[in-house]
Amino acid sequence: MRKLSIGLNWAGNFDIDSLVESAKVADDSGVHALNIAEAWGPDSLSLLAVMARETNNIQLGASIINNFSRTPGAIAQHFATLDHISNGRMIIGLGSSGPQVIEHFHGVKFRKPLTRMREYVDIINMLMSGEKLNYDGDIFQLSRGFTLRFDPLRDHIPIHIASLTPKSLKQTGEIADGWLPIHLPKEQWKNQTDAMKQYIENAGRDRANFVIRNPTSIRVTKDVESARQQTATNTAFYIARMGDFYYEHFIRMGYADEANAVRRGWEEGGAAGGAAALPEDLVNQLGTAGPVEECIEAMEEASDAGFDWHSVTIDEQDPKKRAQIYKELVG
Repeated sequence: MRKLSIGLNWAGNFDIDSLVESAKVADDSGVHALNIAEAWGPDSLSLLAVMARETNNIQLGASIINNFSRTPGAIAQHFATLDHISNGRMIIGLGSSGPQVIEHFHGVKFRKPLTRMREYVDIINMLMSGEKLNYDGDIFQLSRGFTLRFDPLRDHIPIHIASLTPKSLKQTGEIADGWLPIHLPKEQWKNQTDAMKQYIENAGRDRANFVIRNPTSIRVTKDVESARQQTATNTAFYIARMGDFYYEHFIRMGYADEANAVRRGWEEGGAAGGAAALPEDLVNQLGTAGPVEECIEAMEEASDAGFDWHSVTIDEQDPKKRAQIYKELVG
């Protein structure tokens, strides 16, 4: 069986009934994980509480929430509570986001994101395990020995981290239970998963207990050109408009010319200009769009490259037909 991971729309029109229906169809069809992103739209934790009550088996995760706008103690409270509501199905998805969102939406200085991530994970794990919260870090100094005023359902909730830079990848291999990569062209898959495996091994940890998610867009659709255009537009937005982290990520992978062309294209022609500057081959490597059979082949290829869970989108809106497609994808 293939492990599918789906997301719920975090922006645009807010329709809770539609979101619940989508979650139930996925849950009943054997989809492994449902993730709710958070940027500057609806907050993911409120939606996760609803989904925890409305589903039975599917793993539920924030993918991702940032580690600046909430304290680690608050995140531990949230997820310990959600874990009870969901009967132990929660996954904590963490990332640092970037200065644009952190400083200009949340109004918090974007400082020491790597150190902050390590301390967040330490503190969350301490609170979940029942250890008294005495912590002397670079960012957090906690000395009153607090513990949660209720017993968590589990003494550890898996933490998956979104990371890009070499230092953050190494740290992810050392402290996390899973890795959430982003924007990996197919020709980079093996190099990237092999590097993460090495970081895990160097930390003396077991790769079998670590999840590497496939970041490639896999979309069951009849409108292949529209899917390709969305992949191009989304990638161009990250390169041109989300600071330097993603831009530098593409440069490290060997796509400096392409990344610079996207920024020039966006400056001259906005979103359409940035997307048009991405070479067709690179766009095709960043996603698969087409019939079920082609998407299954893409997942099998990604599994061979070292990915464990696969991000999937289905255009079909009829619940019964969508359920059948999920079942075919799961296998």
